[in-house]
Amino acid sequence: MDSRPKVSIFIRKKDDTEAAAAQFQDPSLPSTVPYMNARIFRSSSTSYKFPIFTNSRLWLRLHFYPTTYANLDPFGSYFSVFANGVTLLHNFSAAVTAKAFTQAYILREFSLTSTGSGNLNVTITPGKESYGFINGIEVIPMPDIFNRPAVLVGYSSETLDLQSSNLQTMFRLNVGGQFITPNNDSGLTRAWYDDSPYLFGSAIGVTSQADKKVKIEYTEDVKEDIAPVGVYSTARSMGPDSKVNQKYNLTWIFQVDEDFTYVVRLHFCEFLLTRINERVFDIFLNNQTAQLGADVIAWSGSLGMPVYKDYAIYVQNGTNEIWVALHPDERSRPERYDSILNGLEIYKVNNTKDNLAGPNPVPSEMLTNAEAAEKQFATTESKVGKLIGGVAGGVASCALVVALVVFVKKKKHNVGPGKTVNPLPDYGSSRKSGTTGKPSTGSHLMNIAAGLCRHFSLSDIKNGTKNFSESHVIGVGGFGKVYKGTIDGGTKVAIKRSNPSSEQGVHEFQTEIEMLSKLRHRHLVSLIGFCEEDGEMILVYDYMANGTLREHLYRTNKPPLSWKQRLEICIGAARGLHYLHTGARHTIIHRDVKTTNILLDENWVAKVSDFGLSKTGSNLDQTHVSTMVKGSFGYLDPEYFRRQQLTEKSDVYSFGVVLFEVLCARPVLDSSLAKEQVSLADYAQHCQRKGTLHHIIDPHLKGKINPECLKIYTEIAGKCLLDQGIDRPSIGDVLWNLEFCLQLQENPGGVEVAEDKANDAYETHTSTISVYEETANKEVDSTQSNPFSMMVDLKGR
Repeated sequence: MDSRPKVSIFIRKKDDTEAAAAQFQDPSLPSTVPYMNARIFRSSSTSYKFPIFTNSRLWLRLHFYPTTYANLDPFGSYFSVFANGVTLLHNFSAAVTAKAFTQAYILREFSLTSTGSGNLNVTITPGKESYGFINGIEVIPMPDIFNRPAVLVGYSSETLDLQSSNLQTMFRLNVGGQFITPNNDSGLTRAWYDDSPYLFGSAIGVTSQADKKVKIEYTEDVKEDIAPVGVYSTARSMGPDSKVNQKYNLTWIFQVDEDFTYVVRLHFCEFLLTRINERVFDIFLNNQTAQLGADVIAWSGSLGMPVYKDYAIYVQNGTNEIWVALHPDERSRPERYDSILNGLEIYKVNNTKDNLAGPNPVPSEMLTNAEAAEKQFATTESKVGKLIGGVAGGVASCALVVALVVFVKKKKHNVGPGKTVNPLPDYGSSRKSGTTGKPSTGSHLMNIAAGLCRHFSLSDIKNGTKNFSESHVIGVGGFGKVYKGTIDGGTKVAIKRSNPSSEQGVHEFQTEIEMLSKLRHRHLVSLIGFCEEDGEMILVYDYMANGTLREHLYRTNKPPLSWKQRLEICIGAARGLHYLHTGARHTIIHRDVKTTNILLDENWVAKVSDFGLSKTGSNLDQTHVSTMVKGSFGYLDPEYFRRQQLTEKSDVYSFGVVLFEVLCARPVLDSSLAKEQVSLADYAQHCQRKGTLHHIIDPHLKGKINPECLKIYTEIAGKCLLDQGIDRPSIGDVLWNLEFCLQLQENPGGVEVAEDKANDAYETHTSTISVYEETANKEVDSTQSNPFSMMVDLKGR
């Protein structure tokens, strides 16, 4: 509670404030504290006063969860925040910011200069005819990690004094490594994020990790406060091919506010090389030279010793990006043409008016277009129930009456994610019409599906299902019940009817029609038509006589599938996903791959179904979609859950779970088992590491799987479940390996020959592997000459 005396916080004009609980809880919130409770500021300025008994710098972290409090419109909130005269936020809208970045909550972190032994006053001033709010405040004394001047790029021998500067954290990345939680930081409770979303183009280099024998040794100049061991023990470099490296830059791009100076802090640590002039490179910021002849060993003096460099660059009006580029220094003639980076931070520096506030972000064109389509999609009657897209969609209500939680602390605490790039919208809840309370879609669907699928009348649907008779129900999903029905005098169909209380609604209904009316593939379920009459949302599909894959694996009276049948079904599903990822006009990410969404027709042909949660990428340069997490527990990609950034590798993870589910014939989550066995994904990986995976295979399959087939199958399934998406194979690689498994299973006598060919191809293939665009065509050509080369290469691409 922010009003407790023991916290020593005082609020002026308290009558203008009130404590309020959030009416909805977004599932992507990291915790209920502090986000589910807020203090509302109605009119005049209100200040928090924090007694400070230290001369050190301070971390000030502000937490915002823009949702409905006390029936107030979150988009009606605009306010400014000041700290001891420094403007931190001006005319700030948390709702607009969260919407633009498709995040549920916002964290702003500032590093403020010493206040001496006095008070830190944080003042919140609502805009005219508006209100302000805040969910959490953290004030943390910090060591002075800004005690060196930064080299001012573009100005010879000029530097910027950081000790007297107030700073805002813009980005903090563990380059080449995984997300580092605040609890694993070096005492400063910072979060370090994956750098891959910010990489430019396809030339992303290679990542590496220090051997356990290499100890990271801090020095008097570089202490652990600068960055944790986890940052210095991983890196991204350009790769082993010097000729390729000379032709490109390793580049990251960051969106920032214009007309500010920024400090770019680069962290380096060599844990592979030991000699001076072995790896030398140049550093560029926004096409200006920041450093020529960077030699990490020359700077540090030894293997495993961290160094960091600070560079300051002014981002002028009309520019809102910072480009960080590394290129081998050819003038020095090093032993290898390469570059390396371990960590990267970007801080905004206050201007001459003690201002750090930038404008509210502008939603992307894609988000704006999607909203326009959504408005066109809804009828005029649906305006009463219109939801705020991308901010708190698809959430459950929660009633907690507690005041704002304020942290004045020195211990560790979790913080939320930073900026994301290339955001896309996410609408998680259905719209309701103002008169009936039922969904209303209008004629937009008719335009989408014209000539591609049929529009059925409600009377046709009722006749075909005997007025939705319970005897015709063949399944129940997140959207609603599925009925077996008939149309056109006897054609069997599957009819999916929306449940009004379902979390899936109009958006999922529209997505399914938009996707399937334009996609035609042997391994995707075919949409015949739809009905949106009288508030109903109904989809009509081809009837799948053998139901879902799940119902043939466990808890069923049906005969078990043979191993060959299971392989063929997995291959079919992989082909369907491969088409979605690569064959359609834009990459389509299914987002809900599971055995109940793999359907089987009368010939046991597998078809991927249920596209209500799918997302579309607009182009190949976009590496991820920032979106509120959706999917099914047990199949959910942990990286997607942590970062809310969706890629096709999220589908690969889910499909890896499917592969183990097919092999083991058990639920992906089973609370009746011992704790370590509840999650199939976790337990399968554990057994794989221990070499005991054969103990959990479906008893019906034991002794019936060719050993080499099983080896390839379990290896590719395990690769799908790797923690980082970049390390997972593509669905195309998975497909190749599954087809190889089928060949091994069907032709045991040809295994030795196939292996020899595969190994020969592998040796040739790996000698030319490159992640760079320039050599990609060569890699494809080499695989065409021998079909086994890709099958045995289990590395993620």
